[in-house]
Formats: sequence, structure tokens, C-alpha cells
Amino acid sequence: GLRHSEINANRDAEVRFLQIWILPAVSGLEPSYEQKHFDDASRRGQLRLVASPDGRSQSLTVHQDVDLYVSLLERGESVEHAAAAGRRLYLHLARGAVTLNGHALHGGDGVAISDERTLRIEATESSELLLFDLA
Repeated sequence: GLRHSEINANRDAEVRFLQIWILPAVSGLEPSYEQKHFDDASRRGQLRLVASPDGRSQSLTVHQDVDLYVSLLERGESVEHAAAAGRRLYLHLARGAVTLNGHALHGGDGVAISDERTLRIEATESSELLLFDLA
């Protein structure tokens, strides 16, 4: 197993983080850890792949059939994602407000999606989101 801890070294500023656990596709793998910085410019106005099974597009590698995207959107900006048949999606809105295929979401909301092939996400205020594309 792994041990870890998080700490906010700045006593004057609040910190928020998401702790995301993705179970590996097979058991018994040697534990591993990767860390990478994705600057704001690489996430702004687009879905930036940050984790995938094969590490494509300089993403982190996970041992599971999942693609994890992040995006920073300003009011009025939008992104689209086309899911392959049989895929499931999960959107977590970390902050801000968006419409997802016309449905309003606010910071902290999460949506599991199984019957949509195309997602259109439009920011109604400055927003940050995570999109999981899962087998």
C-alpha cells in the first residue's frame, strides 16, 4: 500500500483539493506514484487530458480504462466531448457554474452520465471542471 498526507503550508490561505482514487484494472500491481503540473494555459478553454491508461498527450498513466480531463472556462466559453459507444462519463464541477447539455450545474455538483454520446459544457461564470470518461 501507499501512505501519503496533504498539508496546507500557507496559514493565511484556504486550500481545496480533490482526492481521487481509481482502482487498478488488475490487482497485485506494484504501487506507483506520478505527479505533474498542468499550467492554466494548457487547460484554458479546452479539455486537457491529464490521466490515461497509456500516458498519451503527456498525461499521467493510470492502470485503468479511464481518461481524465480538466478544463478552465471563462463565462461564455464552451467545450464538447464525444464519448464512444458503451462509455460512461462523470463530470465534477470544482467551482463556478456551467450548463451541461442545457442543464445547470454549480460548484461542487457531480453528474454521472450514461446515455449521452456528446457533451456540451458551457460556462455561465468562470469555472473549473473534471471529466472522467470510463469503460
